[in-house]
Amino acid sequence: MKILIACEYSGIVRDAFTRHGHYALSCDLLPCESLVNGLHYQGDVFNIINKNWDLMIAHPPCTYLCSAGARWKYEKPNWSHNQELALEFVKKLLNANIPKICLENPVGIISTQIRKPDQYIQPWQFGHGETKKTGLWLKNLPLLTPTKIVNGRENRIHKMPPSPNRGKLRSRFYTGIAEAMVQQWG
Repeated sequence: MKILIACEYSGIVRDAFTRHGHYALSCDLLPCESLVNGLHYQGDVFNIINKNWDLMIAHPPCTYLCSAGARWKYEKPNWSHNQELALEFVKKLLNANIPKICLENPVGIISTQIRKPDQYIQPWQFGHGETKKTGLWLKNLPLLTPTKIVNGRENRIHKMPPSPNRGKLRSRFYTGIAEAMVQQWG
């Protein structure tokens, strides 16, 4: 399969698909952290979105989309405008001319302004001992089935202290979920 991993700088999902023999390309405005197993396009995803992809897995930035950031709405200038731009970005991704699409994002405004997710997943359902409720908006894909339930569950992401890299660390995708995507959708 030919797979576009939109808004991914880590290479986690791209590398999982590449390891299983798929042509996978990650794309982000940021440089990729790992080019060991795959290809990365640094630039606007809409420059390459019409290249006959079979599947797109999109991770749009959650800064203006997730519930955790909503507290800034009345304190930061242009918040509402930036949130509108983020929602338009999500709509364009979901409406892309690609046969199969998964868009993932934490609980937030997508579910009230665009549509509810097809399912919510948690890292602890895929071998990670953490909680981070994440919605999946799916097009022509089955629901993702849990692969390894973990009993010890910690809210590590929520407890993460402030740091220069906090945003990147909080948005890092889970390898167990990436492997489940490959096994079930690849």
